[in-house]
Amino acid sequence: MEKVRETKDERFRRLAEQRVNAILDKLRLLGQLSNKSNYGYTDDQVDAAFRAIQQELNSTRAKFRNDLRDRKRFTL
Repeated sequence: MEKVRETKDERFRRLAEQRVNAILDKLRLLGQLSNKSNYGYTDDQVDAAFRAIQQELNSTRAKFRNDLRDRKRFTL
């Protein structure tokens, strides 16, 4: 019995769809915390949460870029 191997593109597409949909589901759950009749929070708490999310998004996007300006370089 012969196994059909996925191409790199097929594997990327399959995993990217699963992972992006999981992230979107988690963001929707996060959005449910905005209901002030059930939860208490400050603007600072919300800003801190979204800053952390944005930093991770920026870091992850940079991994997909081959541009040297996105790589951190050491200089004295």
